[in-house]
Amino acid sequence: ESLNIVSFLNRLFFMGLLLACDTAGEDASDCHVLGSPVLPLLSKDGDVMIGGAFSIHSKIAQPSLSFTEKPTPFTCSRYYNFELFAKSINLAVDWKSFKLKCFFSSINLREFRFAQTMIFAIEEINKSKHLLPNVSIGYRIYDNCGSTLSSMRAVMALMNGDELLIEKNCSGQSAVHAIIGESESSSTIVLSRTTGPYQIPVISHSATCECLSSRKEYPSFFRTIASDLHQSRALAQLVKHFGWTWVGAVNSDSDYGNNGMAIFLSAAQEEGVCVEYIEKFDRAEPEKLLKVVEVIRKSTARVIVAFLAHVEMNNLLEQLNVHNITGRQFIGVEAWITADSLVTPTSFSVLGGSLGFAVQKTNISGLNTFLVKDFWETDFQCEENHIDVASKSCKENQDLMKLRDYNDDVEELRYSSNIYKAVYAVAHSLHSIMKCSDNITSLNYCNFLQQVIEALKQVNFIIKNGEQVWFDSTGAVLARYEVVNWQQRSIGSVHFEPVGYYDASLPPGQKFVLNTEAIMWPGGSKKVHISNVCSESCRPGTYKVLERGKPVCCFHCLPCPDGEISNSTDSNDCNQCPEEYWSNQIRDACVPKNVEFLSYTEDMSKILMFFTLFGVVLTVTVAVLFLINRDTPLVKANNSELSFLLLFSLSLCFLCSLTFIGRPTEWSCMLRHTAFGITFVLCISCILGKTIVVLMAFKATLPSSNVMKWFGPVQQRLTVLSLTLIQVIICILWLTINPPFPFKNMKIFREKIILECSLGSSLGFWAVLGYIGILAVLCFVLAFLARKLPDNFNEAKFITFSMLIFSAVWITFIPAYVSSPGKLTVAVEIFAILASSYGILFCIFAPKCYILALKPELNTKKSMLGKSK
Repeated sequence: ESLNIVSFLNRLFFMGLLLACDTAGEDASDCHVLGSPVLPLLSKDGDVMIGGAFSIHSKIAQPSLSFTEKPTPFTCSRYYNFELFAKSINLAVDWKSFKLKCFFSSINLREFRFAQTMIFAIEEINKSKHLLPNVSIGYRIYDNCGSTLSSMRAVMALMNGDELLIEKNCSGQSAVHAIIGESESSSTIVLSRTTGPYQIPVISHSATCECLSSRKEYPSFFRTIASDLHQSRALAQLVKHFGWTWVGAVNSDSDYGNNGMAIFLSAAQEEGVCVEYIEKFDRAEPEKLLKVVEVIRKSTARVIVAFLAHVEMNNLLEQLNVHNITGRQFIGVEAWITADSLVTPTSFSVLGGSLGFAVQKTNISGLNTFLVKDFWETDFQCEENHIDVASKSCKENQDLMKLRDYNDDVEELRYSSNIYKAVYAVAHSLHSIMKCSDNITSLNYCNFLQQVIEALKQVNFIIKNGEQVWFDSTGAVLARYEVVNWQQRSIGSVHFEPVGYYDASLPPGQKFVLNTEAIMWPGGSKKVHISNVCSESCRPGTYKVLERGKPVCCFHCLPCPDGEISNSTDSNDCNQCPEEYWSNQIRDACVPKNVEFLSYTEDMSKILMFFTLFGVVLTVTVAVLFLINRDTPLVKANNSELSFLLLFSLSLCFLCSLTFIGRPTEWSCMLRHTAFGITFVLCISCILGKTIVVLMAFKATLPSSNVMKWFGPVQQRLTVLSLTLIQVIICILWLTINPPFPFKNMKIFREKIILECSLGSSLGFWAVLGYIGILAVLCFVLAFLARKLPDNFNEAKFITFSMLIFSAVWITFIPAYVSSPGKLTVAVEIFAILASSYGILFCIFAPKCYILALKPELNTKKSMLGKSK
């Protein structure tokens, strides 16, 4: 909007010039200034003229635009209606107080100090024997009343002068050779765009808009302050420093506010800072201001970044006081953070504890005395007691005389050094040009202004306080700021306490330094008590999930899934633990997974070991019983040699189950499967031998049968040995080609490691098991065929039952083995070994032991042949 106003004013200005020149040409008369000339507030003649434009008054009285008569000239409003404001907040004010009148008049004390400092620098240069000797500098200082429209009138006056009659044509020289000002970026844009075509150099002391860095648009613009590019980024760093990720933002609806806020928002996004609202208003828009106040009142953000010019900030402060909105942490910019005009009896309740970046305070010797005393005696010779007989200028500016003895602000002056440097920059550029010329009048005016611009680009000097001054490629100086804090002294006065600094010339990591302990926060606390976040930080072990439709700073905290962790605050996601690690209970660290195997200390293992040892004891007991009764008919009839070998193999079967318990090692893995395979083949081979012996025995009872000759004890031993040897060969091949080995199984359970024995070669395992199954089936078939043979000693039917149990156990073992997870797989295998071993032991030997132990009378040859009743 401000750019449109500027464009319109420029067009209007140039159209007026063309119209004036055309009229002058047609009438062949002298060129006259249209309208009444605008007189400067302060002026002095000299060989070289420097213009100045400042908002010494902050309000302008708008004339009535009825379009029926010529409007009256713009005039500055002398006082705010603070009496009404004071009554609205029940403030008791001593209106006779001199200092309060300074506050409540429309005089902007800081801007008035700028004008005084400009005069001080010019007077100091005029007295110098080394800088511009024999050349006097004059000045013309205008008051633009804080209005862009008035700024345009001031610019026109600076270029035209106050002479009604100029020349025979309208291409005369500008009345000034350089302009110092303005304070606000929008007014400076008007100034620079208007003077740009005439190559009049403009040096601003506080216009910080980044848009002014364009040398294409503003080739004759310079400034003794850094652009907002640095300040806006520093604001984001300041907010992030305290962990404030949820802030509000208010800016002036001007080039200064809009450009600065845009840079801040971009930097804030990079820093992870979210903005709840972005509101802007202009000083001439009270309706928008009230809306901004309402938004601030309802918002949850307690930190407010105020990118405002001091006039807009003053307006906002008034309304916040009226609506009693306090307890906010304001983050300010250089335009208002140290503005004395904001220090009122009620402002500290709103702005107390504010933090912001300010121009560094420097001490210029002699300035303070000039501001308070010398200026009033030499450059503003008006007496308050003789106002009736004073000049017209004194009558129009009698409100300035109230500042004559006021010095409370002198120690806090900051921008005055920028004014001082700007005037000296012009003087040094003129001095470098004057070295090549005898006097100022011999220079070509058009080339002269261009030479001043080029000379300003090259200036590099040191002012008397030791500070070096030079301009970079954008026409600005190096960015250096103080971080100041609004604090209240014990006597109740407000002062701006330096608590840090920002220096763009320093290396990264050293540019921004802050002394947190020196900060006083809203409410007078010395500790940070403002936790300004949309959502509380997610602790380690959780991760952020954004809330739909809200900024990235608004989120839910969800716990990390099993096996994943986050070991930092506000993690965006969780990290998967390494394969052999698992997340702890609170999901903030990876810990080694529990390694699980069937250990000897577990209850299940103890139960299995009990039945294993019990089976061994039973087997040994049966063997002892058979040994004691080895000469009895029953033992002899059951092939005692194979019976003892069978009992020995059963003992080994029971004992081999122990190799499955305990931590799997390379040797235990190879032993458990081979021992199991060989011992069971030995056992089944013995049973098969006994079955064949039964069949052969009945075949041998037939006439002319010589079968037993071919299956005597030697053949029985060879049969058992041969069948067992085949299994041994299979196991050797298995162990040689791809043996079992310890394996960490992490697929069954994600949260723990199952330490088990991998089969190595599955073919080898199933070959071992399959061979046992073939022998068991063969034994079962033969026993089934011999089950109905006569006589009591026939044990074929018992072998049939034992093989039936054996087969049932191992057939059910296969699906149970495949489906059992973890260490239960080993338990199932042990159970199958024990169950089949017990089945064989009981089915084959229980009936015999019953007779041997409890019915010895049946242990006779007659009973064996079934001849006794």
